[in-house]
Amino acid sequence: MRTVMMAVAALWLGGAAAAQPIVQTKGSFVDKFRQLEGEDWPTPTDYRNAAGAPGHRYWQQQVDYRIDATLDEAKRSISARESVTYKNNSPDALRYLWLQMDQNRFRRDSLAELSETVGDTASISVTGVRRAKRYQAWEGGYNDLTVTDANGQPLPYKVVNSLMRIDLPAPLASGATVSFSIGWSYPMIETRVIGGRSGYECFTKPGDDGNCIFLGAQWFPRLAVYSDYEGWHNKAFLGDGEFTLEFGDYEVSLTVPADHVVAATGELQNPEILSAAQRARLAEARDAKTPVYIVTPAEAAAAEKGRARGSRTWRFKASNVRDFAFGTSRKFIWDAMGVPQDAPENPLVMAMSFFPKEARPLWDAYSTKAIAHTIDVYSSFSFPYPYPTAQSVNGPVGGMEYPMITFNGPRPVKDRKTGQLTYTERAKYGLIGVVIHEIGHIYFPMSVNSDERQWTWMDEGINTFLQFQAERLWDKDYPARRGEPKDIVDYMVSRDQVPLMTQSDSLLQFGNNGYAKPATALTVLRETVMGRELFDPAFKEYANRWRFKRPTPYDFFRTMEESSGIDLDWFWRGWFYSTDHVDISLDKVVKARLDTRNPEVEEPYKKAQASREPASLTASRNTQKTVVERDPSTRDYYDSLDEYEPTVKAKKAYAKALEDMDPEEREALAVTDNFYHLSFRNIGGLVMPIPLKLDYSDGSSETLQIPAEVWRRNPRAVTWQLVTPKTLVSAEVDPMWEIADANRDNNHYPRRIEPATLKVKSFPPAANRMKDMERQVSPDSLTTRPAPEK
Repeated sequence: MRTVMMAVAALWLGGAAAAQPIVQTKGSFVDKFRQLEGEDWPTPTDYRNAAGAPGHRYWQQQVDYRIDATLDEAKRSISARESVTYKNNSPDALRYLWLQMDQNRFRRDSLAELSETVGDTASISVTGVRRAKRYQAWEGGYNDLTVTDANGQPLPYKVVNSLMRIDLPAPLASGATVSFSIGWSYPMIETRVIGGRSGYECFTKPGDDGNCIFLGAQWFPRLAVYSDYEGWHNKAFLGDGEFTLEFGDYEVSLTVPADHVVAATGELQNPEILSAAQRARLAEARDAKTPVYIVTPAEAAAAEKGRARGSRTWRFKASNVRDFAFGTSRKFIWDAMGVPQDAPENPLVMAMSFFPKEARPLWDAYSTKAIAHTIDVYSSFSFPYPYPTAQSVNGPVGGMEYPMITFNGPRPVKDRKTGQLTYTERAKYGLIGVVIHEIGHIYFPMSVNSDERQWTWMDEGINTFLQFQAERLWDKDYPARRGEPKDIVDYMVSRDQVPLMTQSDSLLQFGNNGYAKPATALTVLRETVMGRELFDPAFKEYANRWRFKRPTPYDFFRTMEESSGIDLDWFWRGWFYSTDHVDISLDKVVKARLDTRNPEVEEPYKKAQASREPASLTASRNTQKTVVERDPSTRDYYDSLDEYEPTVKAKKAYAKALEDMDPEEREALAVTDNFYHLSFRNIGGLVMPIPLKLDYSDGSSETLQIPAEVWRRNPRAVTWQLVTPKTLVSAEVDPMWEIADANRDNNHYPRRIEPATLKVKSFPPAANRMKDMERQVSPDSLTTRPAPEK
């Protein structure tokens, strides 16, 4: 037994030693180009191969749902029952199943609520006060839970915060299927008070119609992921890290008040619920070039004025989706248009928007058209849009995505006193941008099914990169917030940041880390490092490899390298694994020439160089004559000698050397080009290519790119050589602002005088409590001297 234990220990230690990373113990060399493969990246398997593609034994689970749900409008609550069929495609036998119970995040004692911290201890928002008071009287989360097997018998389960474990009667074998049912109810959150990705909004201010919009998301118990690289993904939902889920087929029946209009994941299975006129308009919209109203503003206005009795059930079906969401309201106006695409399996997508009158005219003008534009752009970068519908729903959620449906917030503003209706430029572009972003999420991660709870950048960052491309193709002057390298500089030099590979719940500056920095990194990768001709096919390869599958960052990294033929480990290490920033300084430029060894060339050159030196300051300020000037007898041969005149001996020596030279050496010495040595310093730590603009004395310019590999032997400072017959007058690093260089002051040589504007300070008057209390004094009120005699 002891021998066996020693052998096992030796094997374990040997494995550990083999996996130990490279350690630099001599000198100060830092290898920014050290390979990530085999050290930081997981070992390829039959499930995920070394090229970044799904392996020949890749698997993922299948989960199908049948859900019947009812909205109680008066109580603002949902009651529902689901039947779940779970197929175990993994090679493992499963003794239990984990489900996500995300509504439990809104319980008072949830991990998310109890771990909330206060950032600003000096003030609190009105919403913050309302939220605190609401939680004293209200509590969210699932109620009335029942879990039964296919025969209606109770199954044991355990709720663990925002998760639930169902214990199976027997292990679920590989390839086997199990069915069970869950019943539940929950109170919907008032989104603008509690905050969240779903909930309701009621229009109850003076002059409003009193109706509500209801959005259902993360509303039903959903199977957690079981994967090859993590097993059960059972990390609690804390509010930031969104959802990785399994694909499956859905049949959902939603029972709502009879005058409601419902938008939902999937296709409507009972179109007879619409009027004949609405069905005709829906058919017309399929071939329309501009959006067509399915439910007109007039029809929505009529519905708002009353309350229909009874309810109706809308039935939807969706295939191969990872989630299901819906919106419902009697306020909804509905418009739609068909978006044709070159995809035999899905030749037409119905782009549709649902919005209340309060969202007009912004939504009429832009929402559905932005959906169509997103499909065009994203499909060109990845694959044809895979589903029959793409929907944008206005409500209390600023922006959120689900399969085939998104929630988006911007609206115009109506002055309650004057009734004047206006919208800001921010609202216009905010609407276009959020629709692009959220519809884009139907590609990433609703189709390319990455895990945002672990790696936020994989869907938010990639999607924001594509959003930036779509915005620039909407309008070349579109005021994009994220994607331009110059716009990420302040974040890159900030102190409160963590690497992109950090788990979602631990991110600092969530928006900059999860969205802006990775989007900028991919822009730099496309425009500067790889070039579009290599980036675009590699990115499309990644998207198509992992469509309807679950990639990890390593699959993305490997695919981009394998498909393009470019080693990018240095780029991933710098942008994704570190918090370094880009600051490349052009410290010095030296103009060098070849020594011809010819004294009749070199001596005049030395003379010209010496003439550039100023005369002795002391000698130039002396006013009296020197001895040599006063007394000619002190002068000799050397006083009249030109020290730079070539000697006879030097000329003969050169002639003899020329005879003895090899032809190659003679040819080299005849070169008259200038050799410029440009010294660069990497102040920010992030190694990058060096885009370089060179201006010459003849008025010409050229821009070239020094590859990042120039830093491979010294990532701190390098000297690079330029050979040209032209005379260089100036040089500039990053002239197009394409690498997110943080300090442009050190990018020029010679240094430039940088412009700045100084604001004149004005000091507020000192505090005057007497004036604030509306008190005053007279000129004599404080004097103790007697009044002057009259």
